[in-house]
Amino acid sequence: MQVQGETKPYDSINVTPMLDLAYVLLVVFILMTTASVQGLTVSMPKPSNTPSTEKHELKVVQVAPGGQLMVNGVPVTLAQLEQELVQAKQRDPKMSVAIKGDARAQYAQVVAVIDLCNKLEVAMGLVTSRIGT
Repeated sequence: MQVQGETKPYDSINVTPMLDLAYVLLVVFILMTTASVQGLTVSMPKPSNTPSTEKHELKVVQVAPGGQLMVNGVPVTLAQLEQELVQAKQRDPKMSVAIKGDARAQYAQVVAVIDLCNKLEVAMGLVTSRIGT
């Protein structure tokens, strides 16, 4: 007679969960090794050894935290900025603009300045600072 609640001891170990884990680890390993091998090869241009002696006009446009615009430290509106950039481009077609947007500035104002530079076909760059400085 068998007593209820007694169970027969297992004579084999269920290895299915262990195999599932092994397969998952194998797939992750394969994906990670192929991802690290593949990539884009980019051929970077080499700078010329001769320094440029040309000096072109540079306008520094600052976007303050409140959204105010300043050109070389002088407050201006977006319309005044456009006039100033048009005049500067007439004087020097290779002039450029450096845009300094404050970290707390309204992003829309920075984009408006970038759009204006693109519209006037003026060379521009964004001024950043290193992290921690």
